[in-house]
Amino acid sequence: MIEPTLTLERRLLKEHALVIALDEVGRGALAGPVAVGAAVIDPTRSRKRVPAGLRDSKLVPEARRPEVAARAAAFVQASAVGFASSEEIDEIGIIRALGLAAVRAIADLRAHGIVPEDALVILDGNHDYITPHGEPGLRVRPIIKADRDCASAAAASVIAKVARDDIMTGLHDDLPAYGWCRNKGYASLDHREAIRDHGMSVHHRHSWAIAAAPTLF
Repeated sequence: MIEPTLTLERRLLKEHALVIALDEVGRGALAGPVAVGAAVIDPTRSRKRVPAGLRDSKLVPEARRPEVAARAAAFVQASAVGFASSEEIDEIGIIRALGLAAVRAIADLRAHGIVPEDALVILDGNHDYITPHGEPGLRVRPIIKADRDCASAAAASVIAKVARDDIMTGLHDDLPAYGWCRNKGYASLDHREAIRDHGMSVHHRHSWAIAAAPTLF
């Protein structure tokens, strides 16, 4: 298994005061918000040891994610999670919703004293969904597999995953029929069966062709 490092961050910090890594969680879910995590690395933290067990959130066992996320949050200079609701996804589409969630995460960092304009923003993936949707003054660099290779992006990923999972677990208490404490809003077989039996809730993404979509796991 590939372990994330700070090699890229150290190189980028030779030219930029900060690195802010962003990663999204919940993009493919049928219900609940999409989340974008943000993690800030400065030169001092780039020389520290990567926290034990830190990986892209998909590679961290669910039972261990909260402790790994806590270590990640303590390791970085600052972190934040921005959300866009299922209603917003329906209204503006998933790509613009990702941009909205990212802008909210960056605004949270700004409220805690981070100056995003001083940073290079690295974004997991191959598409800059931030600049067109509200943050034109930032330097954004999409990097494929950043959440696998870069410790900052892995930190953003696991912090966002735990935050979104907590929301879905809370929503489960109100609507237990959909099993969100287990499937977190993704297209599991039991989730699809619940949609067939009970219809879609207010937290589902009604603009999506949910009934016709394939099961993801």
